[in-house]
Amino acid sequence: MRGSEKPLKLKELAEKLVTFAKTNSADEVEIIVLDGYEFSVDVRLGEIENLVEADSRSLGLKVIKDKKTAYASSSDLSLATLQRLVKNAVERAMLANYDEYSGLPSLSASQVDISSLKLFDPQMAELSADRKIAMAIETEKIALSDKRITNSHGASFETREVKGVLANSNGFLQEYEQTYCGLSVGLQAGETDSRVEDGWFSAKRYFHQLERPEEVAKKAVERTVRQLNPRKIKSQNVPVVFEPMMTSWLLGFLFACVSGTSIYQKTSFLADKLGQRIGNEKVTVIDDGLMPGLLGTRPFDSEGVPSQKTLVIDKGILRNYLCNTYAARKLKLQSTGNADGAGVGPGNFYLIPGETSPEKIISSLDKGLILIRTLGHGLNPVTGDISRGAFGLWVEKGEIVYPVAEITISGNLGDILNKIEMVGNDLDFRVPVAGPTVLIQELTVAGE
Repeated sequence: MRGSEKPLKLKELAEKLVTFAKTNSADEVEIIVLDGYEFSVDVRLGEIENLVEADSRSLGLKVIKDKKTAYASSSDLSLATLQRLVKNAVERAMLANYDEYSGLPSLSASQVDISSLKLFDPQMAELSADRKIAMAIETEKIALSDKRITNSHGASFETREVKGVLANSNGFLQEYEQTYCGLSVGLQAGETDSRVEDGWFSAKRYFHQLERPEEVAKKAVERTVRQLNPRKIKSQNVPVVFEPMMTSWLLGFLFACVSGTSIYQKTSFLADKLGQRIGNEKVTVIDDGLMPGLLGTRPFDSEGVPSQKTLVIDKGILRNYLCNTYAARKLKLQSTGNADGAGVGPGNFYLIPGETSPEKIISSLDKGLILIRTLGHGLNPVTGDISRGAFGLWVEKGEIVYPVAEITISGNLGDILNKIEMVGNDLDFRVPVAGPTVLIQELTVAGE
């Protein structure tokens, strides 16, 4: 994007390769070209530990011959190299396995107005490296100025500017530019035997929307020190409040379970559940790739299918799986514009917020846990079972009384979707998979 002039413009290059592949016996071909600039800096205790500033260009291609598919990629964008790559890919496709469901999507009659999505911040290119480094250093410095913070995992600042072109043999040819910036810091508090850790981050497409170093540092400190001097609790079944980042984690698991890939592979407990109730009426989940300025927004997916707004769960009823073209064909459905590379990815996948403040949700608890962090794996999409190590804050009579550690939370996603009692009003699209504070009627918290 910032580099020297290319011998061919990206669109022209992609078009030429589509034509070349067709004249060299490919039945169908898809070309994706990316041209980007990235900057990232990691600092720790005021010193730069890692610094990357680079232009990068890459091309990925897919060729289909007699319903057999081959893939190839290159960072060398010279036409001669790429033409050899195409020829080799066609030859390899002939050796691949036949798959009746392979093939590109048909060309859509509808197109998205790319400018309305607000994906590109022209000011990003004007930020100097010195300013980016200074922001990371300042964030960590502010956090470490709080005497309760004893160490730092470091602070990071990152920017990306990417232009992408997608062309295929069904007549699709479009390009768009997008930007990203992120600021984060990780901290420790407490001494050796009672150390706790956490952090905070901000990520946006527009630099002026990014939280300032003092905001990120303050939130990171607050999240870290609230865990100091944790207690153990006895094993019990209690109401559990999920903070927004924990709701996001839960929704990430849900996304994996409604992905068309996991459905046709029968690796999800939600297979064959379309039209059925899988949650209570407080649960409405949407995937929307068209929300202006958000991180999960894009005009079209990696196959050129226009992004759309898809109602996934409607007041507890499962209405749609999220599919790329291949999964849709396997399931006899339509693509939802969620192709992401060879798989299925979210747009902006979120739980519709309610009207209750997080403070009111917490004050409603006689006794329970606020879940603030989990670790480990412990997710089984085949059954929906969840079991993970966790950290939280214990609540009694509507007040936070102390932090808790060395616990495990366990339950089942299907049960959780039916046991959501309250949904907060604090939806924040900090990440593409997002949700507000929620109160779950009961989960098993294993302690002593």
